[in-house]
Amino acid sequence: MGKQMNVRAIENGTVIDHIPADCLFKIINILDLEHETHQILFGTNLESKRMGTKAIIKITDRYCADDEINRISIVAPMICVNTIKNFQVVEKRQVEVPTQVEGFVKCGNPRCITNHEKIKTRFLVQRDDVGDLKLRCVYCEKSTSQHEMVIIK
Repeated sequence: MGKQMNVRAIENGTVIDHIPADCLFKIINILDLEHETHQILFGTNLESKRMGTKAIIKITDRYCADDEINRISIVAPMICVNTIKNFQVVEKRQVEVPTQVEGFVKCGNPRCITNHEKIKTRFLVQRDDVGDLKLRCVYCEKSTSQHEMVIIK
């Protein structure tokens, strides 16, 4: 049996739980947490009965906007976003994957117009045969898998 790590509860803020361990730093990038001034705690490769291993992010005194949650759902559609007020979970949200995303994922086709002109990327969100997410560029129709996505700002 491994060591158990106790992580202090936050009084107010957001807890993002059930993050696949390999998606943690993509989510940190999407939420621009490297420039965040609020206290942030994150852990990775934590034990999870449901997932084997997982990651978690706790952000004190900050709440995620709907568009931020939509963005992180593309990378990790199984996450749970908890809103904390006075040490209590006041909202527990399973994310919903949007049908379309704009402007934060790079098209993997080097010939795509979005890689050469000042055009915001736009993708339709689809699922492949095994249920994994894929993004299909509306300009060049190239499909990009969840694991191939490159986040842009």
